[in-house]
Amino acid sequence: MPIEQRGVDTIPEAERTSTPRDLVSILLGSNLCLGVIVFGWLPVSFGLGLWPAVTSVVAGTVVGVAVTAPLALVSLRTATNLSTSSGAAFGVRGRLVGSVVGLLLALGYTALTLWIGGDVMVGTLARIAGLPAGGLSHTLVYATLAACTVVGAVYGYRLLLRLSKILAVAMTALLLVGLIAYAPDLTTAAPPDAPYLLGSFWPTWALSAVAAGLSGPIAFITLLGDYTRYISPVRHHPRRVLRATCLGLVVGLLVPQLFGTYTALAARASLDYAGPLVAASPVWYLVPLLLAATAGSVGNAGLMLYSMGLDLDAILPRATRAKATLVVAGVATTFVFLGHFVWNAQSAMTSFVLLLTAIGTPWAVITMIAHRRCRGAYDAEALQVYNRGTRGGVYWFRSGWQPHAVLGWALGAAVGLCGVSTPLYEGPLLALTGGVDCSFVLSGLVGGVTYAVLTRRVTRTAAGPDSGADLVPAASPSGAGRA
Repeated sequence: MPIEQRGVDTIPEAERTSTPRDLVSILLGSNLCLGVIVFGWLPVSFGLGLWPAVTSVVAGTVVGVAVTAPLALVSLRTATNLSTSSGAAFGVRGRLVGSVVGLLLALGYTALTLWIGGDVMVGTLARIAGLPAGGLSHTLVYATLAACTVVGAVYGYRLLLRLSKILAVAMTALLLVGLIAYAPDLTTAAPPDAPYLLGSFWPTWALSAVAAGLSGPIAFITLLGDYTRYISPVRHHPRRVLRATCLGLVVGLLVPQLFGTYTALAARASLDYAGPLVAASPVWYLVPLLLAATAGSVGNAGLMLYSMGLDLDAILPRATRAKATLVVAGVATTFVFLGHFVWNAQSAMTSFVLLLTAIGTPWAVITMIAHRRCRGAYDAEALQVYNRGTRGGVYWFRSGWQPHAVLGWALGAAVGLCGVSTPLYEGPLLALTGGVDCSFVLSGLVGGVTYAVLTRRVTRTAAGPDSGADLVPAASPSGAGRA
């Protein structure tokens, strides 16, 4: 299979051969891994029992999918990734906001997947073969996982799609067997040494809904376009693509996360997940657990690393996708070692997902507002201006930036960060929300309303039938050619 040559350039219609079913396979197969399963442990570590944990994860996931899934339709129309597509709202240079947000999201989740997968591999190998515990063992396992991940990410979309189809079946079977393996030890109550993290039930439940539930779909706000750009809108109706996205996200996230809650309660895992998970496993399930830790981690981290390569390629157009992927792989591996040797697992995970959710939500809302306004009509050539080192086009706005969109995102992100509640930081707005983390709601509302109000007097230019996404001040021309 040849290495994919496409970066963030426009995918020709002849190459857009994927189907909505392929989209479901990717979203299901890539998420059935320990990097997603571990989010089901978070509610238990926060002090929630079985049903409070389940309801918080389900509620957060459903809300997150409702916000995130429509973004898949943007790249269906533009035939490029979502950060580049967001140039229609933010400007061809302003879309770097999306590239940076996407890079940070993918970086964190790649490191998390390799970290938790590596920890389970080391613990399982210690029980099976007596692998000595210590820094050397973890270093070798992390390096091996990272190397396998790089191969899949560099080869690109087609190889990752094939791998996801295999994992969708294999990992489902392994998780079903896991339900049987951990059933004798299952309890419906959180471990006694896991009191409510925020002191009482409802604030802790809300934190779980955001950190464990909502954060899953939000992680895909810049990733969905990596897959739907290969689906042809000529052959597949947008409604089918949207339904496939919703199905893939809901099933692909809830199945592993609820498995994580189930096994965390069975293993009495309050302060750590990997160690108790391995210790509570019956001997006969150790080999399936090892396979799940290895294959699942490579599949999920491979897609995340692939997306990171695209985002870095979008930031540095002169770099090839393959070279950009190798660079971000090195950075992600560094974060894996920091996660194991330096940071506290629960605090680092919770803080990361909440902060990135607050920053990413207003970007997603603004991008969708622009998509609805232009009714899915984009100038694909104008979106590629920055990548080609040229200027002008209907998305040039002011020197390549749409100030109203950037301001809306900045205000939304700032308000979101002021309303976030993490183990490491609590925003000043929590006093107004009764201690409940409403950061994603506040950031999305402020960002979206600011952008909508500032651009309420925009008008369409007469640049052609595909220029509908060019929303500019009524008294100004498109701005093409301005420095």
